[in-house]
Amino acid sequence: MPLRKRRFTADSIVLCNSRLKILNLNKQASGLFQPFCIVTPSFMVDFFDAATTDEDSPDIEDFPGYEGRRRKAALILVTFWSATLVLHISPWGSWLVWGLIVLMVSYIIRVLLAQPLEPPSPLPSSRGERVLIESESVPDGANQGHDWPFVSILVAAKNEESVITKLVDALCALDYPVSRYDLWMIDDNSSDRTPQILDRLVVQYPQLNVVHRDGEATGGKSGALNQVWPCTQGDVLVVFDADAKVPNDLLRRVVPMFEQPNLGAVQVRKAISNAATNFWTRGQQAEMALDTFFQKQRIAIGGIGELRGNGQFVRRQALAQSGGWNEATITDDLDLTIRLHTGGWNIQFLVHPAVGEEGVTQPMALWHQRNRWAEGGYQRYLDYWRLIISNRMGLTKTLDLSVFWIIQYGLPLVALPDFWLSLVLGRLPIFLPISGLAFGLSLVGMYQGLRRTHPHLSSLQATTQTLRGTLYMLHWLLVIAMVTLRLSVRPKRLRWVKTTHIGLEDEFQMDAS
Repeated sequence: MPLRKRRFTADSIVLCNSRLKILNLNKQASGLFQPFCIVTPSFMVDFFDAATTDEDSPDIEDFPGYEGRRRKAALILVTFWSATLVLHISPWGSWLVWGLIVLMVSYIIRVLLAQPLEPPSPLPSSRGERVLIESESVPDGANQGHDWPFVSILVAAKNEESVITKLVDALCALDYPVSRYDLWMIDDNSSDRTPQILDRLVVQYPQLNVVHRDGEATGGKSGALNQVWPCTQGDVLVVFDADAKVPNDLLRRVVPMFEQPNLGAVQVRKAISNAATNFWTRGQQAEMALDTFFQKQRIAIGGIGELRGNGQFVRRQALAQSGGWNEATITDDLDLTIRLHTGGWNIQFLVHPAVGEEGVTQPMALWHQRNRWAEGGYQRYLDYWRLIISNRMGLTKTLDLSVFWIIQYGLPLVALPDFWLSLVLGRLPIFLPISGLAFGLSLVGMYQGLRRTHPHLSSLQATTQTLRGTLYMLHWLLVIAMVTLRLSVRPKRLRWVKTTHIGLEDEFQMDAS
């Protein structure tokens, strides 16, 4: 979605230069996506040219806030519950459901049979090793990376003293020319030792910049990223969480993917670094494998690729045209996904290597995290429904999004009235065939995803993990059902709930296979 020209005020402008290392922000930027800095006059020209709004394109101001979402969510709830009642009492209701199943099955078969493309060859190592690219040996020092795309890495951190040092050390030692990337660590008003640790590390690494936000700063993670990314000079912007375990060669493997001119972003597969801890972390590992399988399969047929926050690479031009990160949502990655696709951009997915992250180990923490994910995922449909139904993404993407919306949100939305009516009328739930289809699809996707992401697993091991992961995934039915109901009846302010990271990891390895 194109962005209006940004309005700068005296309080919100800071001129950045190459010597900037530590910046303290004591003033709020006014407006939803107000940057606080400009880099060079030429960058300002490019930025404003890319940010010019097309008169025929909806702006962020065309979409209401939470109250508007509540009304739309209530309308959807009433409509789907009423439709469930009509299907139960109508003689043609079951035929309509079976007709929908036939359409969904035909599309799902196409998804399952798709053949994902292999990623391009990585860039040669920047450390002088002899590497093999397209069957040609590159001599030591032949490519110093002077013409490689510039990459800017952004990390928003709040109270991350347990993990922040390891992350900075790893990101400042990536196998990518130091002159072609920089790192921006954003301390989001931490109350622990995170600010002091970052101020110490900034002296150590020339590519590290540290930004401190005060208690008046708003917008959560999105606000932190929006304040900083206009200061960067990267052609590609990368976002990691503070607990990320980043493979050394990741930039060299992802950057060549942006040679596709219409590629707006790349999401790197996420792996649970402490998967062996307990049932919940093992379940999250299977969940990530399921997501990996369907991301690759859907993208292979021209469907929707989605961002997942940690390990997302975004083309600068695409981000500018999309209006930056949305501060009026609690899942900025899912929101940006829709903005990119409706703006004509594609999103790709990289399976190997994966970015590690710390899995949630306690059920209540998992419940809160998944509620936030479900709420943010549902909000994007409420916000951008006009763009979706107007086919701004194209027929294939719109169809793909619709099928997976039915599976992910539609079925949990109607589960309660469908079950209640089946008891009252003494018949099977009318959506039971679609539920069975979704369950079978999940089993196939999780098994294939585990075999794809963990090739060392035997068939028996993959089957065991699939069954355990499927049991774990049942919590999503309750989460989404409660979220869709809550959004419809209870007003609530946007709230960012931080997931605590304590530096847990077990057998996680940085694979580059």
